[in-house]
Amino acid sequence: MTGIQEADHHQSVSLDLLKQKMADFAKERDWDRFHSPRNLLLALVYILSELYVCLLVCFKGTLAMIVHMQVGEVGELSEIFQWKGEVPRGLSDWKEEEKVHLGEELSDVLLYLVRLSDICGVDLGKAALRKVELNAIKYPASKQYTTDSDGAVKMSD
Repeated sequence: MTGIQEADHHQSVSLDLLKQKMADFAKERDWDRFHSPRNLLLALVYILSELYVCLLVCFKGTLAMIVHMQVGEVGELSEIFQWKGEVPRGLSDWKEEEKVHLGEELSDVLLYLVRLSDICGVDLGKAALRKVELNAIKYPASKQYTTDSDGAVKMSD
């Protein structure tokens, strides 16, 4: 399945492996219908805001500065999508320079996450694999997922 058991605990976790695990996870739950670029960006903003508050309360100095910079990078990423509304998967109607710019901003976010995890002594790849496993327990593939009238995803039998 999507487990850490499949990966050698002494090897680095590649972005390709994480991408495949996340794609499999979403497909098993029929979540691709919820994973528009806009929705994923909004989820990132929400998660980052939680991390930001937690680290600002708990830490000062370098960690707080990196998280503050990460918030700025996610803001820049959000700005790219700000007035586009829903966009199609693969961004087929985007110009090449827009995709390049998006790649640069996504890379900034990734690089700050890698740096933050390094300073905190967290193996980000292994932590991500573990999180996929925990989410597989929390959101079993055997359940059905729908949206309610407010657009929130709900789990049912």
